[in-house]
Amino acid sequence: MLVFALTVIVELGAIALSWGLEPHYDTVMYAIYAVVMAGAGALIARRSVIGPLFLGFALLNAVASDLAQGWALRGLPGGHVAEWISVVSWLPSGYGWILTFVLFPDGKAGRWRPVVWAGTAGLVLAVAGWGLNPDTGRSFRDGRNPLAVESLPAGALLAVGMTLFLGALAASVVALVVRFRRSAGLRRQQLKWFVFAAALAGAGLPLSFALWYVTPAAGVIAAVALTGLVVAACLAVLRYRLFDVDVVISRTISYGLLTVLLVAAYAVTVVVVGTAFGRGSPWATAAATLVAALAFRPLRERVQDVVDRRFNRARYDARRRMTDFLEALRAGKAEPEDVVRVLREVLADPELDLLVYLPESHEHVDLDGVRRPDVTGSRVVVERDGRPVGVVVHTTPQAALVREVVEAGGLAVEIARLRVELRRQLGEVRASRARIVAAGDAERRRVQRDLHDGAQQRLVAIGLALRHAQHQLTTATPEQAGRTIDDAVSEVAVAIQELRDLAHGLQLDGGLRPAFDDLARRSPLPVEVHAPAERFAENVEAAAYFVGCEALTNAVKHARATTVALTVTHSAGNLVVTVTDDGIGGAAPSAGSGLTGLADRVAALGGRLRVDSEPGSGTTVIAEVPCES
Repeated sequence: MLVFALTVIVELGAIALSWGLEPHYDTVMYAIYAVVMAGAGALIARRSVIGPLFLGFALLNAVASDLAQGWALRGLPGGHVAEWISVVSWLPSGYGWILTFVLFPDGKAGRWRPVVWAGTAGLVLAVAGWGLNPDTGRSFRDGRNPLAVESLPAGALLAVGMTLFLGALAASVVALVVRFRRSAGLRRQQLKWFVFAAALAGAGLPLSFALWYVTPAAGVIAAVALTGLVVAACLAVLRYRLFDVDVVISRTISYGLLTVLLVAAYAVTVVVVGTAFGRGSPWATAAATLVAALAFRPLRERVQDVVDRRFNRARYDARRRMTDFLEALRAGKAEPEDVVRVLREVLADPELDLLVYLPESHEHVDLDGVRRPDVTGSRVVVERDGRPVGVVVHTTPQAALVREVVEAGGLAVEIARLRVELRRQLGEVRASRARIVAAGDAERRRVQRDLHDGAQQRLVAIGLALRHAQHQLTTATPEQAGRTIDDAVSEVAVAIQELRDLAHGLQLDGGLRPAFDDLARRSPLPVEVHAPAERFAENVEAAAYFVGCEALTNAVKHARATTVALTVTHSAGNLVVTVTDDGIGGAAPSAGSGLTGLADRVAALGGRLRVDSEPGSGTTVIAEVPCES
């Protein structure tokens, strides 16, 4: 960090000295290059020898190139020497890249060690031949090399030194390419990032040298190319998104080719149409623009496909495999659930899993409809028309490729999700039907038991009493027959009341209002009833009545409530029954419970039941049943 801080301080001083005495972009770009190199070196210093190498040469560039140049431009004491140092500083900087190419990324030169020695010898000879050569005067502001030595064979030294230097630079590039071709796995991806950046720099730097004395922009080209090389080296050593390099390479090449083709199409169209309508005709420009716009998308897809086939084979094969699968799916030759197998194959990830999103329950389940909270890994959300339909859980490092393939297979995921949702709904319908049948059987047995234990026994007793009264009338005690008949009549009244109580669960002759009022009167808790007097469909009233009965029963038996409010409203085509108590809360529908039975009964009519029961906050049961008044 100390070297990085020193580099930043030196560059700030260099900018202050040079500002206004040379093009601003030249001052800023080379300062950025040195600071980026120092920052990259600080980041990777503990991981690779490339880090200390970057730190050292960043500080060297800041002092020998930028600060020395600013010192000379200001005309400060020793300015001629400072200018000389600045002029020859590009050679040590280039030597740093020879070392970087040979040692990247682990610092081992191996059999390429002679390249380093050749570069060192070339550096010494080239510095002497360049820095002491009278013929390099045009590199100085006054046209004269202040340290030139007339008697020195500078030309020969420069020729030999540059031969060794450039040969070592070329050999270091060869070493980098050879190591890349022989590498595999993560090391290959590291080298691929750097080789790609080196290839771009290899195209930009010669162009910069060729234009060095022609245009000031040449210096900017060199600075940008070298900065990109530093960034690529840093990313490669840090292993940051290594597998995205294939995408970067293919996109760079494809958009470069696309630009060339569109420019060519534009130029040809301008020439052809201009020939017909005259040179400079606005029709030529309009027609060329239209051709370029129409050709962009199909041309881009075609160029990208061709480039991927050569430079990003993994992406090309994966997209082709997914396209074939979707065609088979549309033709009915494949099942949508096979998308998991296809994804595992194309991404080489046997642990990959697919969880589909069910919007009704707001949960993710696998293709069997089972929640999988134990699934771990990186996640990519699958979307269709901006809606989430699932999540792909994977362990492959090729995140960009995963996103592209998953996006391409979104249709299959959507269909698989719909099938999972349909199977779950059908399963719930079957389970609900079974529960309704079971509830009906249980209700029938309850009615049978109540009739047997109550009204039936009482009617039998009445029959026996009447038979006894008949016997008393034919014997010597006819005066007792009247009392026996009075007792039988009283029993008849009790039996009638029992049958009425039993009928409350079977029919609602007066509608919901009187039924709930009667239910409140017979409840051991105070019940506040608000219900309309209007009548509704018989099945709707029955469902509403059972909701009120069950919710009130739960409040009495389990909630430890002191008051209950029972409200019925008719709103937006729904009959809404709300039962609220001030009990302990914590109620939840469970298998075989009364609330589950109510939910089934309400769902059978197309409605829904909701239970809000936070512990300590009481319980609210809300049933909404579609109805017409």
